[in-house]
Amino acid sequence: MAVDVSGSRHAFGVYRRSIGAYLRSIAEYPADFWVMAVSGTFWQIMLFAFLTILFGNVSTIDGWGYHEMLVLAGFLATSWSSTALLWDGIWDTGKMIVEGDMDYRITRPAPVLVQVGSKHVGMQVFGEATLGLVMLGIGWTGAGLGLGAVPTGLFLLLCAIVIQASLLTIANAANFWMKGRTPIIAFMVTELQNEAMRFPLTIFPAAVRLVLTFGLPLAFASFVPAQILTGRLDAWWLLAPPIAAAASAAVAVWVFRMGLRAYDSAGH
Repeated sequence: MAVDVSGSRHAFGVYRRSIGAYLRSIAEYPADFWVMAVSGTFWQIMLFAFLTILFGNVSTIDGWGYHEMLVLAGFLATSWSSTALLWDGIWDTGKMIVEGDMDYRITRPAPVLVQVGSKHVGMQVFGEATLGLVMLGIGWTGAGLGLGAVPTGLFLLLCAIVIQASLLTIANAANFWMKGRTPIIAFMVTELQNEAMRFPLTIFPAAVRLVLTFGLPLAFASFVPAQILTGRLDAWWLLAPPIAAAASAAVAVWVFRMGLRAYDSAGH
């Protein structure tokens, strides 16, 4: 057990120093930071406007009212942007494989996956995270959720971040075998989440619901938490997101390790 604790502390120390170094480099160029931060807000502004206009003409979407939809959209935006802020380096996996930069990570006395994931911070989603919190706050208040639900919301947000980071890790690790620079599968997962999960999953056919709940557990990163927070699911459903998060993380670590074993450097 002591070895596991020591290894976890070491991994966290590597992650903290890597993220800190990138943040210090960003601070040297504040104009770049603000350009990236502002650019990420436009998509969420459009989504906010779309929901507002939509609910000016309809009362509910499959039983979900305006403020409940804001909880869903705001939770998704906040969790997804938080994942980008904390684990954006994983998107460079394919590039590092093709260019041989993975060799450098392998030879360092630190977990390779942690080095890759903390390679940089997705500051381009800073504005998206801010607007996501705004939508979540408006929806939270309008749906009648009080301060007592905040700890539950934070717990579910943490689970969502782990699930999304794990799925991105698995999708980007596919490049160990595909040998491509572009993370095509990761883009597909991202597009699927952004397009499908901003609406109640119940509007889709049963097959789609099953895939997005148990195949790719994206539902546990947005739809299920929103249902729990708004009282649409019983309290025992609180067990589902952490189980999904733990399972996703375990699979992600295993797939990435298998990828490292298959890695034969850029010169082969």
